[in-house]
Amino acid sequence: MDEVEVVVAHSERATLRVGDVFLKVDADQARIDVEVQAMSLAPVPTPKVLWRKPPVLAITALPGTTLGRLGGPSTGSSAAWAAAGAAIRKLHDAPLPPWQGRAGRSIAALAAELDAECERLVTSGLLPADLVTRNRRVAEAAFRPWSPAFTHGDLQIAHVFVDGDEVTGVIDWSEAGRGDALYDLATFTLGHEDHLDDVLTGYGTDIDLDVIHAWWSLRSLLAVRWLTEHGFDPFAPGCEVDVLRSRM
Repeated sequence: MDEVEVVVAHSERATLRVGDVFLKVDADQARIDVEVQAMSLAPVPTPKVLWRKPPVLAITALPGTTLGRLGGPSTGSSAAWAAAGAAIRKLHDAPLPPWQGRAGRSIAALAAELDAECERLVTSGLLPADLVTRNRRVAEAAFRPWSPAFTHGDLQIAHVFVDGDEVTGVIDWSEAGRGDALYDLATFTLGHEDHLDDVLTGYGTDIDLDVIHAWWSLRSLLAVRWLTEHGFDPFAPGCEVDVLRSRM
């Protein structure tokens, strides 16, 4: 009999694996609605939906392996990273979905969220003021006009599967929607700056690197407290706090 593997679990959602089936349990059915619809529209390989019975969504496992994870060693050839870049570009060039995603928050809303979070990080003593202030300044470059693209919204490298130099699928679409394409690229390369050139080679267009750096800082600043409160460790080597330190 297949064992039950807990892939991820926190107060908002949990993902279990039983053999070749993933069971996603989410109290917010709107997120599952987005995930199912985004996978049906995305022009890249995605898991197959087997069945849905709220609050559970059952999907198939993908062939291949991920390119790594934040805080861990990266795997895969330069060609595999470039193939991921090409897949991301294909997604960004696709017809826009009819809803706004995580990467599509307005500049005003994002700036207000960031300012409030920076204040909490400092007043709580979670991060030193100079680290927060410097990265808040770097994050400013993300606050500029952008053309909406079909974005994944949480494109961590652990969500992209490859087999050799071929992308076999992308998982976890609950944050997808219209948004800033550079948010996806920055999320995918967070903590793996050494592969940014490979990804951009596959992506195939000039990118403002200052904006990528800005999103690295911004995403990390917004994530540190949430991760700490939900049982994750953003202070682990190579993770969010190291990303922030690299901007000093």
